[in-house]
Amino acid sequence: MSILDKLNPQQREAVETTDGPMLILAGAGSGKTRVITYRIVWLMDYCGVAPGNMLAVTFTNKAAEEMRSRVESLVTTPLMGRAWISTFHSFCVRLLRSDGHRIGLPRDFSIYDEHDQLSVVKACLRHLGLSEREVKSRAVLTRISHAKNHGRSPEAFYEHAADPLAEKIATVYDLYNKALRQANAVDFDDLLLEAVRLLSQDAYTALKNNQRFHYILVDEYQDTNRSQYDLVRLLTQTRQNLCVVGDEDQSIYSWRGADVRNIVEFERDYPNARIIRLEENYRSTQTILDAATAVVSNNVYRKGKKLWTSRKGGDKVFSYEAPDAENESLFTADWIMKRLRERPGEKIAVLYRTNSQSRLYEEAMRRYGLKYNLVGGFSFYERMEIKDLLAYVKVALNPQDSISLLRIINSPARGIGATTLKRLEEIALTGNISLWDALEKALRDGEFTGRTSAAMAAFRDVMSELQAMAASASARVLLDEILKKTNYQQRWEQEATPESLDRLENIEELLNAAADSVERGETLQQFLDHAALVSDADTYDEQSQITLMTLHSAKGLEFPVVFLGGMEEGLLPHSRSLLSQQALEEERRLCYVGMTRAQDVLIITRAETRRHYGDQMMASSRPSRFWSEIPAHLLQDVSGRPPRRTDPGERFYEYEPEERDGYSSRRNSISNVREYFKFNSDTRKPPYDAAELPPRPAAARGGTPVGLPLGCRVRHSKYGYGTIVRREGEGDEVKLTVSFPGYGVKKLIEKYAGLERV
Repeated sequence: MSILDKLNPQQREAVETTDGPMLILAGAGSGKTRVITYRIVWLMDYCGVAPGNMLAVTFTNKAAEEMRSRVESLVTTPLMGRAWISTFHSFCVRLLRSDGHRIGLPRDFSIYDEHDQLSVVKACLRHLGLSEREVKSRAVLTRISHAKNHGRSPEAFYEHAADPLAEKIATVYDLYNKALRQANAVDFDDLLLEAVRLLSQDAYTALKNNQRFHYILVDEYQDTNRSQYDLVRLLTQTRQNLCVVGDEDQSIYSWRGADVRNIVEFERDYPNARIIRLEENYRSTQTILDAATAVVSNNVYRKGKKLWTSRKGGDKVFSYEAPDAENESLFTADWIMKRLRERPGEKIAVLYRTNSQSRLYEEAMRRYGLKYNLVGGFSFYERMEIKDLLAYVKVALNPQDSISLLRIINSPARGIGATTLKRLEEIALTGNISLWDALEKALRDGEFTGRTSAAMAAFRDVMSELQAMAASASARVLLDEILKKTNYQQRWEQEATPESLDRLENIEELLNAAADSVERGETLQQFLDHAALVSDADTYDEQSQITLMTLHSAKGLEFPVVFLGGMEEGLLPHSRSLLSQQALEEERRLCYVGMTRAQDVLIITRAETRRHYGDQMMASSRPSRFWSEIPAHLLQDVSGRPPRRTDPGERFYEYEPEERDGYSSRRNSISNVREYFKFNSDTRKPPYDAAELPPRPAAARGGTPVGLPLGCRVRHSKYGYGTIVRREGEGDEVKLTVSFPGYGVKKLIEKYAGLERV
């Protein structure tokens, strides 16, 4: 039986069409991974293409590994070697380690993660005499990354600076780049930029790779940024056997440079491109698909597709409107507990827009005794003890890595204090040399005396020995030697606290990871590269029964049951998106991604009041516009309360339920919560008649009805039209933050502002 027999007609066409450019528009759950892997196998088994002549790139290690293992299980032709299947960043690392020296990049360059990058930015700010109060280091790093993703140099950034703050950031950007070069280091953005520079400037490398890769496949093409787009173009100059797979309706990463135009305008770049739509969904029920499609179809900038499935019908989309955010999270935990009693093995995901929303969900899960996995917390390679030991390995390979050196020079404590380190940094800055060279110079010149000098000399000697070993030692051998020479492990053994015991276990796991790396035949540098390129998406635990994660982290995953929380204006869509049509469309795509993660059951929830940004006062919220875009016949309200009342001006009034059976939203004992949320598991109906709770238009605590909601459009006599992006206070003291195009953001007292809703 041919592998094609397992494919539907559209999938089969995508696999058999091998030559020339092709765009596969793969809707959510339409089997795109199967198409990519079968296409690779088809090229090897039936077209005789050597594995080394194919390149398949995607965005996460997890996706790349899944693709690789599927290919190896399916291919039957005994061809030598393996196809290049990797992430964009992994491919670029491999390319730069091999040929980066041709543009002046050393082979032993270090890769800086976000923590390392922040350390560099902070050092640059100190050098310029700028405090964290004046310029936030994390904000600076975000601006630098944005500039790199859009191919903007420090000089170009400075030319486009619109204010003094932007000019300062441009100066920091320039110093940041120089600090990386001095440390023989690159950040994640540089991996892409330097690979593009190599292929653009070195004709030999460009020709070699164009001749090597006869067929190139790109997964998740809608998420490519400018550098990734340029990389693909440079690799397909000789041949245009390029197959890109993606879904413009799932483009949700513009904040890290992704450009949806890359997929929407693919035919402009490749006029002879063939387009194949995969519209049969193998994941969700038709009800869920209809609801999700109804939402995303409100976007204008899309190519369009109509998902369908053989799984007709299915439960309606359950909706729950809570009086406050705590109630929303408790409802979620209560529903999950009951569901798992009925279906013990089922997997459930709770999705939300921002990481800050996880706190209440975590508290609710704990109160119900439910075990959960939080995606987006500290990953293994971000833990202090792991970063310390890997920093030793980095400096052993690359002594010029000043950030890693600064991390370990007094860890464990050696008596090298802050004053000494400050002086070392001054020597490095004055001489325009690395911290390692500054250390050598200080010891030669007798800059320090006594115990300080002895401690620094001892550290220098240890690192010199490790540097000599690094040329030939494996990752496991070098780590064992680091632990032996530095007494790092004894530090935690002597502390003998629960936390230190956890750290010791992590150290053992790092040694296991190093041993696994040796078994895979990896070099020491490849071991470090693997650790540097692990992402949040790779930390998802498939065995976890309850998963809490942001909508962005959920991309590419699926669950029988999905909760989509915080469906409110200002949260989803986020308040930052309300002033831009492009940003609003991306928020709608994000909602679509969340909805299409669900296989059998989808529950959307929101809170009528919520604290925002640490405010002491509760602010009222308005249902997300995406909620209203779901057709009413596809929704089933399980709130157990009458619908909200609206006045002719569509102003929403809060409904505050009377205390029932000892429960109110402010008395959240587990027994009360269970009683309040008790409803028939078959019909999803509340156990009491909704008429028992008569509607009561609530007044704000100050006595004034809730007024203009978040996200609504208003007109001001002076500033013209604007959008409300925040509400603060209550009653007569309500303050509105309104964004007026052309005038900026204004804070107004609602009672006296004279705003007219439009």
